[in-house]
Amino acid sequence: MNMGHEPSKEKLLTEIEKLISYGRSEPTINPALLAYLEIADFINTKAKLLEDVRKLSEEDKEWLEQFKKYD
Repeated sequence: MNMGHEPSKEKLLTEIEKLISYGRSEPTINPALLAYLEIADFINTKAKLLEDVRKLSEEDKEWLEQFKKYD
């Protein structure tokens, strides 16, 4: 049951989908998972993906630093 301001499974599935789709138009996650997974599973999956995205962004920044021109 969705209490308070906790996001719904559907909303979390949509957000997770955006994090892993990389511009693909077809779904990467089967919507039938909504019936089998708990809201905590979706929250944890989203948090892990966001953590991975932040790590990747930091790695990208470090990699790009080598190309900066210093005067």
